[in-house]
Amino acid sequence: MNAKRPLIAVLTGAGISTDSGIPDYRGPNGLWQRDPKAQELVTIGPYLADPDVRRRSWQLRKEVGAVGAEPNAGHLALVELERSGLPMRVLTQNVDGLHRRSGLPERKVLELHGTADRVQCVRCRLRTPMAEALARVDAGEPDPACLACGGVLKPCTVMFGEVLDERVLADAAAIAKACDLFLAVGTLLQVHPAAGLARVAVEHGARLIVVNADPTPYDDEAAEVIREPISQALPALVARITAGEFSAPA
Repeated sequence: MNAKRPLIAVLTGAGISTDSGIPDYRGPNGLWQRDPKAQELVTIGPYLADPDVRRRSWQLRKEVGAVGAEPNAGHLALVELERSGLPMRVLTQNVDGLHRRSGLPERKVLELHGTADRVQCVRCRLRTPMAEALARVDAGEPDPACLACGGVLKPCTVMFGEVLDERVLADAAAIAKACDLFLAVGTLLQVHPAAGLARVAVEHGARLIVVNADPTPYDDEAAEVIREPISQALPALVARITAGEFSAPA
């Protein structure tokens, strides 16, 4: 009798994208550790109230370079997992869009914190490509306003001080409850409510595997903790999964 195929949920954080040239934020060498004041650049109150914060925020977006980043071996490993035919969904805390650009079908990716590849006017809600806004910054506009109504532009991300979309969070919780195998990849599991999805999965009987360079609050509950670099560890883990090492409960 064939083993039952596991339903797989993969929660990804900033660590999966560092090999694509996008720095993490909360790790020991992350942006918030190097410059604690940088957090206000992605906090909704100061961002809306202070033009100088917005100008510095636009410069940060240019420097981070997420728009031009390319998927790495970690992202591509998840594409291979999806193409294996195993039922899987990616729940990502990242806003860089690299899971979609790697070739994963959009329906398989739930972007918990939104996406940085588009901007939205806070007044008229018009959405336009981030690349167009950054081109205006390059051309000399330090704080580009909405071309339709003159309102403030912000990335289509959930900033500090904003709440996650309730429908997105409900979908993520349903996936965590239903999965047999929950991979936490490149995340310190400290940003809630996304981090709490690991708890939901474990409480509903899923096997938890943590792939992260630094300790997380969930390591003691994990069936396995992998400290190797993600671009090496995730392809190897996916190979084990597709080989049938992790079957679902009968």
